[in-house]
Amino acid sequence: MSLLQRLEMRQGQALVMTPQLLQAIKLLQFSQLDLAAYVETELERNPLLERVETGPAEGAESAEPAAEPFEGSEEAWSAPELDPARGEIEAGFETRLENVFPDDAPAEARAEGQAGDMLALTPAPYGSTGGSFDAEAPDFEASLTAETSLREHLSGQLELATRDPVDRLIGGFLIDGIDDAGYLRESIETVAERLGATLDRVAGILRLIQGFEPSGVGARDLAECLAIQLREQDRFDPAMQALVSRLDLVAKRDFAALRRLCGVDDEDLVEMLAEIRRLDPKPGRAFGASAVEVLIPDVFVRAAPDGSWLVELNGETLPRVLVNQSYYARVVRGAANDTDKAFLSECLQTANWLTRSLEQRARTILKVATEIVRQQDGFFLHGVSHLRPLNLKTVAEAIGMHESTVSRVTSNKAIGTSRGTLEMKYFFTAAIPGAAGAAAHSSEAVRHRIKQLVDGETPNDVLSDDALVQKLRSEGVDIARRTVAKYRESLRIPSSIERRRARYGHGGVPVGAVALR
Repeated sequence: MSLLQRLEMRQGQALVMTPQLLQAIKLLQFSQLDLAAYVETELERNPLLERVETGPAEGAESAEPAAEPFEGSEEAWSAPELDPARGEIEAGFETRLENVFPDDAPAEARAEGQAGDMLALTPAPYGSTGGSFDAEAPDFEASLTAETSLREHLSGQLELATRDPVDRLIGGFLIDGIDDAGYLRESIETVAERLGATLDRVAGILRLIQGFEPSGVGARDLAECLAIQLREQDRFDPAMQALVSRLDLVAKRDFAALRRLCGVDDEDLVEMLAEIRRLDPKPGRAFGASAVEVLIPDVFVRAAPDGSWLVELNGETLPRVLVNQSYYARVVRGAANDTDKAFLSECLQTANWLTRSLEQRARTILKVATEIVRQQDGFFLHGVSHLRPLNLKTVAEAIGMHESTVSRVTSNKAIGTSRGTLEMKYFFTAAIPGAAGAAAHSSEAVRHRIKQLVDGETPNDVLSDDALVQKLRSEGVDIARRTVAKYRESLRIPSSIERRRARYGHGGVPVGAVALR
């Protein structure tokens, strides 16, 4: 076989993702925090971008607003500019940002029937910044202190507990292996092997750490955590030790087996279980707890006076930026060389693309949210039980977009409704077939119905999975037993046997009412 070098010409097609198109795609799937951070970075990097606080800044009389999502002026874009490269920049805007894949439906093929929708994109101006303090006023943020983490809390106690540098080194490794709940997730054998220390010495340092505050910290499992707390309370007698060793029986509410194991009567067992419930199973959660993130809606849905639904964007979450054209015109006239002009042209192109991308992002989010409201109008009227099966393909075909575009839009986005703030993904549920040819049901609606049936149980009628299947089928839901079990477990509902034991004990007597027999 001979090896030859030759030139060949081949014709083919390929999708070329320009940086601007990649930016538009990335902005679609950004959450509010990610988008704000990205815009902040662009504001610091691009001198032609300005933030809109409460209105156009004084002195920027010719600055072009970039946050008018539905009323962009074409005249402003066609006006003659001083930059000769503006034509090339404008030519790049021909790329559609709504459909970012070649198999997306064209604009002419969009679904009809949307003209009568009540849409609104009225981003409210940001709230006023309030009165400004004097420049010499103290920085109050500088006086704030951070919360002490669990590791810092334990390390401080370790320094007071021992002065031996080797013991401190071993203790530091053990503390590093303790998670936020207060449990040691690394075996002492691994620590001993890594440090070259004896197993007895590592175990001794662990016992020292287990005596630190909070009580129960450094345990390797739940039983050891409870045992540490009971020892400190001087309540770890043989009966309690037997109870802690069989927490699986406690979870199953097998009180008869616990009585035999501990050798106590009903009254003592009730008191022992009450003591267990008063202990803290996660002693480390009081330190360095992560801040609770509030789900802020990107879109609001409210009832209109005529009975329809009004869908509008949350103006507080929309970045408001503008391109300062007057500043660009002044600077480009004084550019000393072609390098400076090329830099300014690039900044202008990037700024215009960002503002157009933000505008199109707002349009796309509103369009997808409107279609979701149209598809799930029963939920907004009557609640979870009226959720319909919905997938990305249905929404994409209705609004003339690609499924991947809809998927990006619905990621990390939320809708504010009268029934609470819900993620957009919540409205996309699988279909459960209906019995005897009936319409399909939403999996989320079926889960909700299972919870309602369990909550409505009577003492003499605790529903098993088979009984739940029969009730659902009588209501027109064709569902298998394993599916009911899966939905029940996802709702964290115990089995019928465990529910009966939890509520009524082994003999049908409510727990704690008279006895545990």
